[in-house]
Amino acid sequence: MISSYILPIALKLLYASLRISVTSQQMPLSDKGTIIAFWHGKMITGWLLAKTICPEKKITAVVSCSKDGRILADTLERLGFSLIRGSSSRGGNEVRRAMQEILQNEGVIVLTPDGPRGPVNQFKYGTLRVASNNNYSLVFAEIRYENRWVLKSWDRFEIPKPFSKTFVKLHLLEVPEFHNETELQVYTKNLSDRFSHA
Repeated sequence: MISSYILPIALKLLYASLRISVTSQQMPLSDKGTIIAFWHGKMITGWLLAKTICPEKKITAVVSCSKDGRILADTLERLGFSLIRGSSSRGGNEVRRAMQEILQNEGVIVLTPDGPRGPVNQFKYGTLRVASNNNYSLVFAEIRYENRWVLKSWDRFEIPKPFSKTFVKLHLLEVPEFHNETELQVYTKNLSDRFSHA
């Protein structure tokens, strides 16, 4: 597929042109593995940002099994990512098991917690369960572009204009232990509300 050859080059060129400023909390990451998350609509910067943050780590992306997911998977593979195919709605248990295995070996998992179909800017339970049950670090990347195009898609997909100033704030989240589903649901809603406009 021709797009799988063109997209990696285009993404790398666009990312390299951005004037990215990163701020982060000075908190130690868990030595058990790390999950890096960003909203689906910010993925143009998010994927390559993960490689910038963890240049010496093996990075695995969680990508849906949809048609669009296949294009993304091909692109990320050419950019040097390993892949887990699936989502909360398709193969959720298998995805979580694969994530656990990678994280137990101190790997890095990168994902969009509101993908692949939304609701927009809303965490799903699976990612938070994995982080909570095993005390893995969860880093949320808040990404904002000074100049961008916004598509009329469910995720309000953003394409940064070349050379745009790009502001990234990394939030290291200490996900608590959940004793029941209600605690998980309340925490998920509060976290989603906190970053819904990020």
